[in-house]
Amino acid sequence: MRMTLIALPAALLALVGATAAQPGDAHRTREPRIVLPHDWEQRFIRYATVDDADRRIVRHVHVDPDAHARLRPGMPAPDGTLLIMADARARLDTTGQPLRDAGGRFLPEPGWIALFAKRKDARRDRATEPGLRNGDWDYAAFDGAGRPRDVSLAACFACHQQARAAQDYTFTLWDYAATRGGGR
Repeated sequence: MRMTLIALPAALLALVGATAAQPGDAHRTREPRIVLPHDWEQRFIRYATVDDADRRIVRHVHVDPDAHARLRPGMPAPDGTLLIMADARARLDTTGQPLRDAGGRFLPEPGWIALFAKRKDARRDRATEPGLRNGDWDYAAFDGAGRPRDVSLAACFACHQQARAAQDYTFTLWDYAATRGGGR
């Protein structure tokens, strides 16, 4: 018993050291700050599909119905907006090239290989490093079944921060709002 009590503090110190946050890890998904709604595939509105030839994937981008109704051209997305990007593998031909439909778009394989979420929340924790902040947006990563993934989201923050700050740190949503002419 005495040997166990002596070894216990050393084991606890090793465990704390192994799980302590590393510099720059404030934007990881250890405890999801964004929860995927269980019914997002039925309720959310798919407003964009993007073929990624380099990665041979098809990305479907969805927005929650409430935010969709409140989108206005040239205006930031409303607080509470939840975007979900669902990646599927492109179907490939015998030479490894993506198969295309009659309109020239990639044909997706069934099922998701990864899910990413982006939520706008003015009340959220500002733990993200100041150089990576995207206004009030936060990000999360999930596997194809919707389980949270503990991965760095620095690339998400960096890409959106540098590429589209003037468009509320979004790519497809800003453009979609501009082309559809306002809320429904």
